[in-house]
Amino acid sequence: MEKGRHKIMLVDDNIANLTVGKNMLKNIYEVYAIPSAATLFEVLEHVTPDLILLDILMPEMDGYEAIRLLKANSRWADIPVIFLTSKKDERSELEGLSLGAIDYVAKPFSAPLLQKRIENHLLLVSQRRILQDYNENLQEKVRQQTEQVVELQNAVLTTVAEMVEFRDNMTGGHVSRTQGYLKLLLDKLQEEKIYMEEVSLWDLDFLLRSAQLHDVGKIAISDAILNKPGGLTPEEFEEMKRHAAVGVEVVDRIASKTTEHAFLTHARIIAGTHHEKWNGTGYPAGLKGFEIPLEGRLMAVADVYDALTSARSYKKAFTTKEAEEIIESGRGIHFDPVLVDVFHMVAKRFAEVAASSG
Repeated sequence: MEKGRHKIMLVDDNIANLTVGKNMLKNIYEVYAIPSAATLFEVLEHVTPDLILLDILMPEMDGYEAIRLLKANSRWADIPVIFLTSKKDERSELEGLSLGAIDYVAKPFSAPLLQKRIENHLLLVSQRRILQDYNENLQEKVRQQTEQVVELQNAVLTTVAEMVEFRDNMTGGHVSRTQGYLKLLLDKLQEEKIYMEEVSLWDLDFLLRSAQLHDVGKIAISDAILNKPGGLTPEEFEEMKRHAAVGVEVVDRIASKTTEHAFLTHARIIAGTHHEKWNGTGYPAGLKGFEIPLEGRLMAVADVYDALTSARSYKKAFTTKEAEEIIESGRGIHFDPVLVDVFHMVAKRFAEVAASSG
């Protein structure tokens, strides 16, 4: 048989009807003449047709029962079925169509009529498949373009964060470590179902990428202060504290240049609130307790832990055990008490992150 032709299964218990039907169609289609519904299902295990011509009045299993079984099986449910029958009453036709048949052709049928019916239905099937392929390809293109946008957004965030970190010679690796700490806290919040009313609304990938910009405001702080080898004077510290408010301004400026700035929502919050303290003595706004957004409270733990375990020209690095004790001492003062408990659950993992980047 010619390769590429549509496959038609003709099912009828009358051998004469099978012979006539096959002769009508064999020059156009690859025809399988099948003498019973039971045999149809045997053949279907090996061949998937493009269309089934199904007689209704057959012994043992009639056409109605056969189409019910076809439509109930996901492997065969989409195969179009045309009923061929001598039953010409409206009720029988309605029943057949209700069961999922696409057409109803009465016997005896003419070759031109049957061929045209089959041709039209196969054309519809073909067009439906083309549309389905188009939709699938379109969805794939949208997915690829979305990935490209996300990659670009991440590249922008990473580049800006690296520029800021490059200016601050004393905080190498700070951005990547704090991202790691933040992820540990977020994972544990989800695992323990803590603060889930807020966390469940977040795009956590956006949040983790946005966290890279938590110190972006330092871009406005002078090199002399950023890289001062000793402790800062009160005046210099006040200048350094400006980086939180400036960070919000920088993120707002970036967002104003694009319509796709949802990914910056967390960045703005984190940049502006990660130095706030639970007791209200932090900066820049002196927020207290739950006034501080959860993103800022989380970053406060990650940021302070990294500052404690990192060496500076004016101090040695605290051990991870010492850092854990200092975080504990800040419970209800610097840090959200609930988040201190969460931190203790993953403190060992924090220490592993600190050690791996050392």
